[in-house]
Amino acid sequence: MLDRLQQHQPTAVWTAGRDTMTDDANAEQERARRFRDAALPYLDDAFTLARYLMRNSADAEDAVQECYLRALRHFDSYRGPAMKPWLLTILRNVCNAEFARRGKGEIPADYSEDEPTAGELPMWQEPQASPEAVLLRLQDDRAIRKLVADLPPPFREAIVLREVNDLSYDEIAKVAGVPVGTVMSRLARARAMLRAAWRGATVTAPGASP
Repeated sequence: MLDRLQQHQPTAVWTAGRDTMTDDANAEQERARRFRDAALPYLDDAFTLARYLMRNSADAEDAVQECYLRALRHFDSYRGPAMKPWLLTILRNVCNAEFARRGKGEIPADYSEDEPTAGELPMWQEPQASPEAVLLRLQDDRAIRKLVADLPPPFREAIVLREVNDLSYDEIAKVAGVPVGTVMSRLARARAMLRAAWRGATVTAPGASP
């Protein structure tokens, strides 16, 4: 009987190993499917933010790809917040890491020198249909994209997260790693900069009245 058990043992071990590998493969496929279902709806949001942060479509595509690879690697540990802010936080870190690697002179996204507090801006509340929101949602307009791209990084990031990615103040604060009051301040200054830049562009446009 012992001889018969020994003869069958290799087959039994191989079969068990094959079943384990099959189970692992099935689990990995299920994990990838859940990740796709959760993350792919926000691919356009990620690319839009990356394009504004990197100022280059090719670099934006690379940043988004790296963002999604990192997100997939850490998907098992994901417990919130909502998927879109979580992805955009990873993307922001990817972009900042790339600028650091290049040694570029971009102002870090958490730069706060001379930044006013929310208390200095009593009118931070945005109107329901602010001109800046209307302008930013016309994303096919090259002139508007350029005005946004010319904003200093922390203000560019804040206005895109709010007006294009449609995040709440609290979600922006989590993505940027700053207090909500700082988010309000940055948005107020970004809107003021955009208004001034838009007026300047309108005045200097061909055919505009002096």
